[in-house]
Amino acid sequence: MRVEPGSLHFPLNGVVYHSTEQVTRYRGTGAWIWRTIGDELRSAASLASDREFIITDEARLTYAEVDRASESVAAGLLDAGLEPGDRAIFQAGPVKELVIALFGCFKCGVIPVCTLPQFREHEIGQLVRLSGASAYFVQSDFSPGFSQADFARDMVRRNPAIGKLVVMRGPARSGEISLEDLVTGYPAPHSRARTRAADPGPCDVALFQLSGGSTGVPKIIPRMHAEYLGASSAWKGRHRLGQDDVSLWTLPLIHNAGMILMMFPALLARGKLVLQQRFDLVALLTAIQTRKVTYTGSIGPIAASMIGYPDIGRFDLSSLRMMFTLTRADGLEECTGIPSQLTYGITEGMLMASSPDAPASIRHRSVGWPIGNGDEIRLFAPGSERPVPPGQAGELCFRGPHTFNGYYDAPSLTAESFTPEGFFRSGDLMRELVLDGRTHYVFEGRLRDNINRGGEKFGAEEVESFLCRHPAVSEVRVVSMPDPLLGERACAFLILRPGHAAPSVADLGEFLQAQGLAKFKIPERVEITSEFPLTRVGKIDKQALRSRIRDILADEKIAQS
Repeated sequence: MRVEPGSLHFPLNGVVYHSTEQVTRYRGTGAWIWRTIGDELRSAASLASDREFIITDEARLTYAEVDRASESVAAGLLDAGLEPGDRAIFQAGPVKELVIALFGCFKCGVIPVCTLPQFREHEIGQLVRLSGASAYFVQSDFSPGFSQADFARDMVRRNPAIGKLVVMRGPARSGEISLEDLVTGYPAPHSRARTRAADPGPCDVALFQLSGGSTGVPKIIPRMHAEYLGASSAWKGRHRLGQDDVSLWTLPLIHNAGMILMMFPALLARGKLVLQQRFDLVALLTAIQTRKVTYTGSIGPIAASMIGYPDIGRFDLSSLRMMFTLTRADGLEECTGIPSQLTYGITEGMLMASSPDAPASIRHRSVGWPIGNGDEIRLFAPGSERPVPPGQAGELCFRGPHTFNGYYDAPSLTAESFTPEGFFRSGDLMRELVLDGRTHYVFEGRLRDNINRGGEKFGAEEVESFLCRHPAVSEVRVVSMPDPLLGERACAFLILRPGHAAPSVADLGEFLQAQGLAKFKIPERVEITSEFPLTRVGKIDKQALRSRIRDILADEKIAQS
């Protein structure tokens, strides 16, 4: 599918995601930045060409170097037969090659499908079919002891619609494309001339982000150039990021948080972004000290790891001016002495944070307020459009310039996810709290049957559907259990078939991985029961199961003390 240069809308499967009226309004208020992501990099390279942008243990790349390399990649992808609007599966960690490949796609209109490197046959197979992907980018050396490239080759064999495999950080075989060859094969200015005709417009789809569902079917969220840059700019403004800031990210960059909270705000500020391939606490603390990091955050185990680390005083963290986290901001600030704040983000579009200089009572008790100009919030009684009384928890529903307008190629799911007035039902419970005359929001939990393991959400029903295939399992219910490091882990309550022994956690893990399920979704505790508790209307009471495992863990902690 071709797209006219500078088109107002990029319809995918016949769907236009924003109306002309919305586009005009959001552009007029400045909520959207009326540029493409590729043009933002070109501008940065022009005005701050020698300024460092991406820093890893292996390399330091300036804005000009990332711009030139990604321009060559864009030209090479077009010459290889890809077209604007084609979708490409991405599986890579936070390495410099990923940054170059992403910006190459942004410049020529190829749409990255932002999957995690940990996804396996089950998840990738679904995403290939749902997204209509025709290309696959893979980091060859992501996982020691596991060939990510061979896995990608197998997925390409299983899905003939994928016509192009691009290999990063490893040799490409016959018929495959080497990212390194793309970078070196199209010198400027020829590459820019080649990509100009393929330039997307500000309202075109930039990338497909993903949101987990309770049933396990991926939900694909189209994000547009102008609105994604606008949300990143609002985040930059709330946290007052500037060109002197050095940001640090040690989690998946392909994740929505990695892009919208870190990479694009750094780009817009013309600052530096330090990437670490894997989370290692000592390496992270060392990087803060040696790189003079000023800004970082946690959506996973980072905060809990820092709080529990007894030797944190050995590291000089004085360059840090703030940190953000999803939990335990008070403990993080107490152990580091660095101002820390709770934040909230959801891939469907809402971001919340307080000011960096807000009192600790605000930063630690609430997730702040919406960052975006024009973002609207309603707290409704679950399953209704009836507002809850002030101070009472209700389902967070929102709309505005940074809220997506619909899941890709899923009209029924889209229709049931929005109220008639266009507010998205998040499934998260929030409570209003007025502090210093401003309405803030306090996160109270979730309505949906999801588990948030270190920032990666997945559906309990999906795991249950796999566990039911185990020969020893008659019935199963999977629930979240509290964890001091990751926030939550999965616990499987099993009813066994007669005559079968209880499988261990290791047994279930081996079984589920053989079924093609990502490792981070595997239950990390098994409880055997003869029956499940029921609600008053006869449904299985998962809340009672969550309470049961919390009590079990509390009793074990007492017994160990």
